Amino acid sequence: MKKYFITGLLVLVPLFITVWVLSSVIGIMDQSLFLLPMSWRPKALLGHEIVGIGAVLTVVIILFTGVVATNFFGKQLINLWEAMLSRVPFVKSIYASVKQVSDTLFSDSGNAFRRAVLVQFPRQGSWTIAFITGQPGGDIVNHLQGDFVSVYVPTTPNPTGGYFLMMPRADVVELDMSVDEALKYIISMGVVAPPKKLKTK
Repeated sequence: MKKYFITGLLVLVPLFITVWVLSSVIGIMDQSLFLLPMSWRPKALLGHEIVGIGAVLTVVIILFTGVVATNFFGKQLINLWEAMLSRVPFVKSIYASVKQVSDTLFSDSGNAFRRAVLVQFPRQGSWTIAFITGQPGGDIVNHLQGDFVSVYVPTTPNPTGGYFLMMPRADVVELDMSVDEALKYIISMGVVAPPKKLKTK
């Protein structure tokens, strides 16, 4: 009975968590229907709600925004919009900070979370996986002697929380491991290990 129960848990728990995450994401994306007039919503047209229509609308809005933002007139419109926001106190600091982080994370030219590394944390002799997020900047550079890198050390099993460290580059060991493999390793608390790769001479 114990064997069957554990086997059942191993099959159902990942399934239930996957369904729960997907339903939560789709539920959030469905909120975009509130952008439509009442007469255009599925409940008014068909007499009942249709789960997922809002998610489709969200994807269409994102794609349309991307298309507009990549042409000349769209870029001018975005520059005008950002110039207007930069004149609003308090709003400009929030928007600028969020935009800088999003550009770093999602832009093809950004370096954040592009490389998984091995660092000693929280003490010498204890090793954990981290991600290189860039290099120290500002006045911090004037107080650091040598070549330093900025790294993010995620916590497990929730990698959205973690620690930001500035470490000597010599203390950071680059891994032959993709970001996805590293995240799976962290989230699973070391259970789902990436495949072993033989070093080529």
